[in-house]
Amino acid sequence: MPSACILRVALPLLFLTNFLAFSAEPNPQSSPHGVQITQLTNRLRVEIDGQLFTEYYFKDVPRPYCYPLIGPGTAALTRNWPMKTTPDEAHDHIHHRSLWFAHGIVNGHDFWTEGTNCGKIVHEQFLEIESGRDSGTIKSLNNWIAADGVPACTDTRTLHIFEPANPNERIFDFEITLHASHGPVTLGDTKEGTMAIRLAETMKLKPPGQGHIVNSTGLRDNDTWGKQADWCDYYGPVDGKTLGVAIFDHPQNPRHPTWWHVRDYGLFAANPFGRHDFEKLADTTAGNLTIPAGQSVTFRYRFYLHNGTEKDARIADKYQDYVKGL
Repeated sequence: MPSACILRVALPLLFLTNFLAFSAEPNPQSSPHGVQITQLTNRLRVEIDGQLFTEYYFKDVPRPYCYPLIGPGTAALTRNWPMKTTPDEAHDHIHHRSLWFAHGIVNGHDFWTEGTNCGKIVHEQFLEIESGRDSGTIKSLNNWIAADGVPACTDTRTLHIFEPANPNERIFDFEITLHASHGPVTLGDTKEGTMAIRLAETMKLKPPGQGHIVNSTGLRDNDTWGKQADWCDYYGPVDGKTLGVAIFDHPQNPRHPTWWHVRDYGLFAANPFGRHDFEKLADTTAGNLTIPAGQSVTFRYRFYLHNGTEKDARIADKYQDYVKGL
């Protein structure tokens, strides 16, 4: 009898041991897929298929921003400073925080640069944080507070991050609605703005960078500054590969096609408000845009991160996909 009891106990234990050992084997089908968004203390972590894509910083910052921005593979396409100090990076323009939206004159106040006399864009609340197999969404409400403490306006912004169709691309859309919630809002005429990214040092046009700039009209490099175009692409070497970032201006945006404040040192921005700078006009208010009290204006952009040049990545075709809603 004792041996029979031992046998009865041993068989289930043996089965359980084998089951646990089998269950512990890695299952390639169980790896995460899609876009996962996780809320941390001061930021949201965005992963695509289990790999970091970006982090959205929203707490105790001059304005919300995304850092880093990881392109195809594991290459970071934005500069580290001032978020992190690394070798061989310029320490100019402390307000160039990876990827952000801001403007230099809003009701006469500077929201573009940083300092005691500059306004801040303050995160109020998240309206939506959603992960998904095909895409993820971040939607938030923000207050634009001038240096004197007076609110200038509010915004609702939505970042829509897509599961890439192939490993050679990353795509996300940035939509922002500016609300004249505290009276009329005038977005002043200045080149200092607006939908912006500061690229990795090796990508910049200015030596020792080896990058290039091209826009939808065919202009290249320094000739692209201050010109209007449907899209603009900035590409160059990162970690031994040619990678790029294209920004698409939606055709329904006010003043489409936008002007491009794109510099040889890696600043890359769409700015529909800087006419007197870009076109060298005497009227310093030529680019002003006023939102009447209680009304709003919406801007939409797509960021297309890619391998190779603009021709390799078929940027013109990808822009048409964006226009068609694909």
